[in-house]
Amino acid sequence: MIIIFFLCIGKCMEASLNSLLYEKTLMGDVQTFWKGFVLLCKIKVSLSPLCSQGLFGVPELSGPAGFQMAQHQALREAEFLVHKACTHPPGAVTVETFDQLSDSLCRVADLADFIKVAHPDAAFREAAERTCVEIGTLVEILNTNVDLCQSLKNLLGNEAVLATLDSDTRRVAELFMFDFEISGIHLDESKRSKAVALNVKLLDLYHEFLSGSQLPNAIDKQVLPEHIRHCFSIDGNRVQIGGLHADSPNELVREAAYKIFLYPNTSLLLCLDELLAGRHELATLVGYESFAHRALKGTMAKTPGKINRATSRDFKMMKEMKKKTHTTNPEVMPWDHAYLSSAIRTEMFNIDPSIYSPYFSLGACMEGLNRLFMQLVGVYFQAEQPKMGELWSEDVRKLAVVHETEGLLGYIYCDFFRRPDKPHQDCHFTIRGGRLREDGVYQLPVVVLMLSLPPPSGRTPSLLTPSMVENLFHEMGHAMHSMLGRTLYQHVTGTRCSTDFAEVPSILMEYFASDYRVLSQFARHYQTGEPLPENLVSRLCESKRVCSAADTQLQIFYAALDQVYHGKPQYRSTTDILREVQEKFYGLPYVHDTAWQLRFSHLVGYGAKYYSYLMSRAVASMVWRQCFLQDPFSRVMGEHYHREMLAHGGGKEPVLMVQGMLQKTPTIEDFVDALVLDLNANVKSPVL
Repeated sequence: MIIIFFLCIGKCMEASLNSLLYEKTLMGDVQTFWKGFVLLCKIKVSLSPLCSQGLFGVPELSGPAGFQMAQHQALREAEFLVHKACTHPPGAVTVETFDQLSDSLCRVADLADFIKVAHPDAAFREAAERTCVEIGTLVEILNTNVDLCQSLKNLLGNEAVLATLDSDTRRVAELFMFDFEISGIHLDESKRSKAVALNVKLLDLYHEFLSGSQLPNAIDKQVLPEHIRHCFSIDGNRVQIGGLHADSPNELVREAAYKIFLYPNTSLLLCLDELLAGRHELATLVGYESFAHRALKGTMAKTPGKINRATSRDFKMMKEMKKKTHTTNPEVMPWDHAYLSSAIRTEMFNIDPSIYSPYFSLGACMEGLNRLFMQLVGVYFQAEQPKMGELWSEDVRKLAVVHETEGLLGYIYCDFFRRPDKPHQDCHFTIRGGRLREDGVYQLPVVVLMLSLPPPSGRTPSLLTPSMVENLFHEMGHAMHSMLGRTLYQHVTGTRCSTDFAEVPSILMEYFASDYRVLSQFARHYQTGEPLPENLVSRLCESKRVCSAADTQLQIFYAALDQVYHGKPQYRSTTDILREVQEKFYGLPYVHDTAWQLRFSHLVGYGAKYYSYLMSRAVASMVWRQCFLQDPFSRVMGEHYHREMLAHGGGKEPVLMVQGMLQKTPTIEDFVDALVLDLNANVKSPVL
């Protein structure tokens, strides 16, 4: 009875506070909204113990052992769905069954993929990692299941049945068949088994490489000059260096960090060799010339000389800056790139993040995003009360994404603040994809946005630097792609699209984050309410173009290295290849006894597709200039963007989505010109 009494009180408090929060949101009182939301979460957690659920509302995941339960349930569902697909006559139900199978496995694997890196409890992380391996192994086995593939062939080979399918269903069927083909379904049984074994082995190598790429390097502290030791983490007689310290004003600190952090690790070098060899063996086994041929047929790495000329200008500016600030080595070295670029921007435009941060409280930025999405596509955020056990950290916030006429679209979990053992990276994770279920109800997508923002302190809210604001908008672009991609099938939901296209919506949001007309809607000093001065935004936008050609050239180097590593084997060390590609594509010299490739974790995730970042940036630039530059709040263009690009997820060819958006077919020259336009320091930001 006592418990029921307190639960009733809690419900009343929740109702009252919900009403207050709604009013405050409408009134634009962002600080009260977020403070009240935190209080609401605490009330819910403290007064609703009987409503306890597992992570993301999955009952089994109230403890680490739940992953085993969720995994077993997914395996049972998979067994049933495989049997259904293999025995049912060919038709639309075949594709629906395949998608159900994909959804059943992805709902466990995707959730585990996030928890293994983000949960503060090591037991949860380890359980999630084991689940990732188990589900990943099953997927590779299913991708070489002859009977399962034959059911799809029976569909795709029946013209009469194909004629009854809508275009989305047919494309998804073709995508599933492509998965079979690249996994070696056409091989004999012994070779198929070998392909599965190779894929499973590669999963282990991916984990080993990613883990090793994040580990610090240690050195005896006596090796370092005494006056810079305090800049690093000291463990007894050893100095731990876990990053490049690229923004340090002390050149010796940057140089030491670069040489020590990138010092070759023999076991990790062997791991990378084995990983690349395994990928090549797998690609040739299933009939491709190389892993790069398996992954793609084009690259943005080979760009014309327009960017190279701009890069030479940038490196000349860096050299002049180094002469002013350093006397030991006048040459620009790889450890100087980031610091000197920043120094030049500061000198030319007096850009100091501390000037901007008071105008960018997290609450204000979220309200700005809320208003922008409402103006463009009629979508707004609504605070959602998490149940006890639903979150992995008490500072996570849950948002419902609501359309003004269609209603609830999905959920975004905002894991925004720094904490111990949390990866220092900004990421978007799909936890559950959207799809039309068998009962006619749409399965709502669920995603996580993980950032590394400073937490509030006392009465001071979380204040963001301009780069943090840009990252927030970027990741929210991914999230809204997931929310607005209302596809029939989860296999192509939201960001489950071609790598060439996946970054377009997120990069496009960076342009909105740099436009004064957008920023002026929400950027207010958190103490005085004073609006952000327009001249500060103009200076910030102009400063971003300084040394941007050198930054782009660095991305071209990364893309080229990714391509070469995944091309035909060269039977020489990955470090020798790095040195050669760096000399060809980047303007700064290779540093002896360093192995930067061992910190290039994108080799696992992108695998011959790193060029896609440049392609996506070019497309986003074209979309911004043609569709939103004149009016960043245009509802007509916002709906056009939603209809032509976001709504399809991966259910439509990327080139067709770009054509629909731009009303033309861009050429490779158009892509390069779009990148060059962004490097032009003479381009001015629009003003009111």
